[in-house]
Amino acid sequence: MAEKEGAVVKKGHDEGMRLALSLLEEFQLPLGLLPLAGVVEVGFVRATGYMWIQQRQKVEHSFKLAGKLVSYDVEIRGYVEKGRIRKLKGVKAKELLLWPPVNEITADLVPATGKIHFKSLAGVTKTFPAEAFAAGQ
Repeated sequence: MAEKEGAVVKKGHDEGMRLALSLLEEFQLPLGLLPLAGVVEVGFVRATGYMWIQQRQKVEHSFKLAGKLVSYDVEIRGYVEKGRIRKLKGVKAKELLLWPPVNEITADLVPATGKIHFKSLAGVTKTFPAEAFAAGQ
């Protein structure tokens, strides 16, 4: 696939998690934003910001401080840049009885505000405190 050309690819859970966490840190996103399990592969193309994550099974994670249940599919992909993941695929957040896809996540780069914004294709934006997505939450 042309999107993956020139990528740094890490295989296996430990190596993949290291790359995923380093990308979150580098692009100023909360380290707990991607609670992954059984990572098979993580890839990143620096020239375009394209990244992908493959894991053995879908993961559902409850972010208690945000009161939000989020589902991470076996393949997650998108374009990462400073404070943002756009064209996101493979992430859904439960709203009542529905699971609308999240297509963009942005983080306020001003530490004082400390907010994370989830945007769906329907134009709905939900905002949460960034500490709700800290590592270990």
